[in-house]
Amino acid sequence: MPTTRRLIYALLAMTLLTLAMASPAPARAQDGVQHVVSPGETLFRIALRYGVSVDALTAANGLANPSQIFAGQVLVIPSASPAPAVADAAAAPAQPAAPAVDSSASSALGADGYYTVQRGETLNRIALRFGVTLQALMSANGIYNANIIWAGQKLAIPGQSPAQAVQAVPASQPAAQTAASGAERTHVVQRGEGLSTIARLYGLQWPTVAAANGIQNPNLIYAGMVLKIPNEDIQTGVANPGAHTSPNSAGKSVLVILSEQMVYAYQDGQLLRSSAVSTGVAAHPTVVGDFAVYVKYSSQTMSGPGYYLPGVPYVMYFYRDYGLHGTYWHSNFGTPMSHGCVNLPTPEAEWLFNWAEIGTPVYVRW
Repeated sequence: MPTTRRLIYALLAMTLLTLAMASPAPARAQDGVQHVVSPGETLFRIALRYGVSVDALTAANGLANPSQIFAGQVLVIPSASPAPAVADAAAAPAQPAAPAVDSSASSALGADGYYTVQRGETLNRIALRFGVTLQALMSANGIYNANIIWAGQKLAIPGQSPAQAVQAVPASQPAAQTAASGAERTHVVQRGEGLSTIARLYGLQWPTVAAANGIQNPNLIYAGMVLKIPNEDIQTGVANPGAHTSPNSAGKSVLVILSEQMVYAYQDGQLLRSSAVSTGVAAHPTVVGDFAVYVKYSSQTMSGPGYYLPGVPYVMYFYRDYGLHGTYWHSNFGTPMSHGCVNLPTPEAEWLFNWAEIGTPVYVRW
């Protein structure tokens, strides 16, 4: 019996050795640089370090899934010159053709030229019906969160509705109630809403709403909470009354406020532009501190554990693989959604990309 066991073990060892020798070894580029993966590294970070694309790194090593690499794995770095400071926009994927307009869409407009939202409709579905982009529809109506619309709301349709200013909050909003005297409005907080998002619905700044409700910490609000909505800002004509200023009073600077989910662009201490953003979730927080833009790409593939995003537009890295960039996979700006980067609406990212040079300070604050 012992002899039989030894024979079985010997056969098993020979079988394993044969399989190991038959397994294809990773490709080795002639005279190529090799990189040993360290714990916690992603293919994206490695590609960024060597100035190559994730796609090129994936192809050079025959990887079936760019998210599945492991510590100790040896990767071949394909020959490539360091990436230019601003990548060629031609590398970005072709934009999809504009959707066809529903033949019944025009007749759905009211006598005033506006469209009334029906029960169960989404903003994206309405955009598709009228053959416009979701971002264009949001911009035309001053909407910052595509998920917050309601039955009975009137929407301006780009190219079809009258060219006039659209009220940020129609009087018929169900979440808001106006007293008979017109002196006070209230808002019932919905799940996922933040104070800055609610304030923007009414054309106000969040410190105004916070002061009216005695709120010391803007993060401590909850679904079902009833907020008083003032009729006007406590300081008119100020973009963000008394909340903060840029740490840099000379030249250009970018300020990200995590508690507000907002980004601000300053020139010589003066606020030029602001936008709602989505920063890192609790498991992948956005880094806090003083940084500067060190590289820019007009389009780039981003990947990591659980995500693969080709053609991310208008990317500006300010610390390691933390960056500001456009976002096409969600429109929940004002709510943390990212793996640590600062997600912007694509038009806002494009403006910031064209405005900020390499070296522009980026300040991230709570």
